[in-house]
Amino acid sequence: MPCYTRLALKAGKLPAELLARLLARLPGDSRLLLGPGIGRDAAAIDLGAGRVLVAAADPVTFATEEIGAYAVHVNANDVACLGARPAWFLPTVLLPEDAAPELAETIFEQIQAACAELEIGLAGGHTEVTIGLDRPIIAGAMLGETAAERLVRPDRCRPGDHVLLTRGIAIEGTALLARDAPAALRERGVPEATIAAAARLLAEPGISVVGHALAACEAGGVHALHDPTEGGLATALRELAIASGLQVRVRPQDVTILPETGAICAALALDPLGLLASGALLIAADAGACEALRNAVPEAACIGELARGEGAVIMDTRGEEALPSFERDELARFFDTLGSQPGAPQAD
Repeated sequence: MPCYTRLALKAGKLPAELLARLLARLPGDSRLLLGPGIGRDAAAIDLGAGRVLVAAADPVTFATEEIGAYAVHVNANDVACLGARPAWFLPTVLLPEDAAPELAETIFEQIQAACAELEIGLAGGHTEVTIGLDRPIIAGAMLGETAAERLVRPDRCRPGDHVLLTRGIAIEGTALLARDAPAALRERGVPEATIAAAARLLAEPGISVVGHALAACEAGGVHALHDPTEGGLATALRELAIASGLQVRVRPQDVTILPETGAICAALALDPLGLLASGALLIAADAGACEALRNAVPEAACIGELARGEGAVIMDTRGEEALPSFERDELARFFDTLGSQPGAPQAD
């Protein structure tokens, strides 16, 4: 067994190398059409008769006032990225000791409203007060169903596929910084109007990509879908490269960076490519399908292509230079410098 005595894990995703070693120990399953792996955020299970159950599980640990809605949307996004319509949600809600009953009611109302918005059934779950927490945490599980021939899986990508990005980056990270660190932003000269606009990104355009994912699948030619989340666009592109077994050649100058994101990242010395990016969607598709995809999802822009080669991300405009990688999300790194966590009270 490897010795990890010198390894200090930081908040965020497990290092990809460690996760890959752990997943390599799992036994096979003939009914598991798509199992766990780097860049795979949901599983596909053969139900027989041409039907596939898609299942995803994702927690929300960056506490915000919208944690219930977050939990629904991030899990629904993962199911939709396999071409399935999210249908049933099961949350496990962990509340800190001494939490007011109103907190449980608020979270339940948020979950219920988000499920209603996406026409998802709240199928079950669990709620408890947990020792040792300083904020609520939700671990969600989402189920969906699709026909076998409509299943979207990253190992079906082909060299020459185009990579499109919807909306731009980084909606979620920008909104969280505006909501949870407004004082720090003001101290660094970010205008009040920019902070307010950034905070509104959580609602408009929001972090759901379900509509875009399903519209892209209807347009046809889609080989893979992936939603950039923790670690930002750079991490999502690397996950797409690993999952597809191909090289992603990306043009950073074609990546749309929201104006609020640019202003806030410049003020805080953060790289938007590594900032929490829920709300955007990566689409790998046949080159001939790009026009139809842009008609179906007008906010999509081509930012690169897939090519033969090991799973890596190369910046086209800089020769063979690799896209920067991020050990952890820029949001977590910033809050470490403040000595606080997202959602923690701040002087204002």
